[in-house]
Amino acid sequence: MRKWLIRGGIAATALLLLAQLVPYGRNHTNPPVTQAVKWNSPRTEQLAMGACGDCHSNLTNWKWYTNVAPASWLVYADVKGGRETLNFSEWNRPQADVGDIVDAVQSGSMPPFQYKILHSSGRLSSADRDALVRGLQATLKQDPPIPGGGGG
Repeated sequence: MRKWLIRGGIAATALLLLAQLVPYGRNHTNPPVTQAVKWNSPRTEQLAMGACGDCHSNLTNWKWYTNVAPASWLVYADVKGGRETLNFSEWNRPQADVGDIVDAVQSGSMPPFQYKILHSSGRLSSADRDALVRGLQATLKQDPPIPGGGGG
């Protein structure tokens, strides 16, 4: 049994090392901000950027593990998809439906579980979630996005 565990460990290590050769997920450039959303308050901006900004803006904070496959693949796919759906840094292009944005935060589906595990700013208290929902509603009312986006 011990022999098989050692072989399994060696095989897993070899696969992990080989995975590092796959070039996907290593483009960690942050495109320029073309037009930022006009937040209704600094508190809304703090909550939104803390819980959503890494995937839904061009201001992603790329952590060390985003350079290690397969984590790099997963994070890159999340950021790419997040930016395509809703991007607080490109408010001059079509964005997701306003109702969908608020519903995702209100329901707790955003930020996603895998983000909350590694980022304390994504673990919103009930009060913070309510404040973010109210702040997003006010922000989206005063500075609505161009409709028609949200695909990707």
